[in-house]
Amino acid sequence: MFFSAADPVTAPAGGAELGQVIGLSIAAGIVTSILLVIAWAHRTHRIEWFQKLGERLGARTGEPGWSSIPTLFVASSLIIALLGFMWDVSLHAGRGRDAGPLANPAHYLILYGLFALFIAGMSAVVYPRDGEKPGIASVRITRTWYAPVSGIFIAACGMYALIGFPLDDVWHRLFGQDVTLWGPTHLMLIGGAGLSTAGIILLHREADFALRQDGKEMPTWIRTATLSIGFGALLIGLSVFQAEFDFGIAQFRMVFAPVMIVAAAGVALVAARLYVGAGAAIVAAVFFLLMRGIISFIVTDFFGEAHHVFPLYLGSAVLVELLAFTKLREKPLWFGATAGLLIGTVGLVIEKFWNDRVYQFPWTQDMWLEGLLMAVPVAIASSLCGALFAMGLQGRLPARKIGRTIVTASVVVIAAAVANGLHATVPQDASADFALTQVGTKDQPEVTAKVKISPADLVDDHPTWVQITAWQGGGAGVVTDRLRRTGDDTWESTKPVPVGGNWKTLLRVQDGRTLAAVPIFMPADAPLKVKEVPASASFTRKFVPEIDILQRERKGDTSPWLWGAANMVVLLCSLAIIIGISVAVARVARRIEEHEAASPGDRTPTLTS
Repeated sequence: MFFSAADPVTAPAGGAELGQVIGLSIAAGIVTSILLVIAWAHRTHRIEWFQKLGERLGARTGEPGWSSIPTLFVASSLIIALLGFMWDVSLHAGRGRDAGPLANPAHYLILYGLFALFIAGMSAVVYPRDGEKPGIASVRITRTWYAPVSGIFIAACGMYALIGFPLDDVWHRLFGQDVTLWGPTHLMLIGGAGLSTAGIILLHREADFALRQDGKEMPTWIRTATLSIGFGALLIGLSVFQAEFDFGIAQFRMVFAPVMIVAAAGVALVAARLYVGAGAAIVAAVFFLLMRGIISFIVTDFFGEAHHVFPLYLGSAVLVELLAFTKLREKPLWFGATAGLLIGTVGLVIEKFWNDRVYQFPWTQDMWLEGLLMAVPVAIASSLCGALFAMGLQGRLPARKIGRTIVTASVVVIAAAVANGLHATVPQDASADFALTQVGTKDQPEVTAKVKISPADLVDDHPTWVQITAWQGGGAGVVTDRLRRTGDDTWESTKPVPVGGNWKTLLRVQDGRTLAAVPIFMPADAPLKVKEVPASASFTRKFVPEIDILQRERKGDTSPWLWGAANMVVLLCSLAIIIGISVAVARVARRIEEHEAASPGDRTPTLTS
């Protein structure tokens, strides 16, 4: 019995066609030129509509134009970018690589979102004119031009994300297509957009302080609701890194899932509760669930693409709210450390109940000890950073040495957790014997499998998973089957999996640090110059690194120093963004402190004071 592929994959595997690259470059140049002309005309009083737009929005929101215009842009850009991002991941999961940026409809939404994000930051930078100082922490650009520091940070995030788009094509040409969310240039795209949400919260704080100095004040309930939603957006932004787990096609060890969940929860939920007040953490979590639920419905039920789920976060939000009833709330750093401990332990237990019911693969006993050893320090570090963020917004940061130590230690802790999670092994001389039974049709072949793994002790009693995954078949969805154990070294299918057309079907084993796979069926791929790997009735194949199969398009002959240098550039840019938000928050906090020290009777109240 033999199942053969249909039409071979024809999409390019080493970057987009030059015509698409040139077209996008021309379009970006035209848009940028138009924006520069508008900015110049506004600042030289040749146009007034931009000024009037800010005044009209400000009349409705209660904030100055340099804050209200960016808020409008960011709100729309992040929603559209999130939809495009989730749609893009589902398209790649169900249909494989695309023929370039213009061949994937989701890319248009992402591009719009990232451009709008950059415009949001630049509108905050450009809007003030005639020597106006926007906010207490404004940065001097020229003799009479000042910009809010948060606006500069938002623009930097937008630029960082936008640069990731052309660099992604360069990356593909150098190293082949890395069909994974965690490709370095992909992380630039989602990292810039995700961290910009912290910038918009800081921009709101700058505007709030400016209003108070002018004797104005936004209604408390509006300010509370707006900020709570802002922290919910931050939670969404920090959670996009988990998307491969959400779609059930994680290409990295499962211990990353709880680590990423507690990191997002620690920063967003702790900061929300400390700065906004009672209920803010729960509102942020509910907003996260609402938005992700809507996006999931649109991508799955409206667009008809791969289904995905998402973390709960409500358990951690309730824990943070309950902790705030204690006196620890008056000691933000101790509050953050304790909240992190609760999130990394009790919060994860709650997440496990949710994960095991809605995700495709449960968190098994195999990963719990290592998962906790990674998650608890990350949760504490992230929650301390969340506490620092809240303290900065309130204008009461600790001594510089303490703040820098916490941020630096947090980066080190998270980097150590990531390094440990990335350390995976492939067993030597291990193989799998397959006996396949056809249960499909000639046009749509499907099989069930019986598998014997050698050596017999390769997989222990509680592996993270032994599964068959089929994806990128040209249709919607990812097919996964968690195999049923029938003996010490034997397993069998619980449902049919496809093995024809352009489906890529493989056996995956994750047990401790073991992360390996065996190809069952792979289509011929002309651009890659690889032949079909057939799914015969019976065969024996060796285990190989998962990445060799899941990222089949990657080039294996790239110079190690070039690969290392390229990753180092992306890493340094990412660290620059982290330093940027730290500096921006510190600048705002110090200016608030200086103002209150100079005017002790005019202390600016915060939402929690």
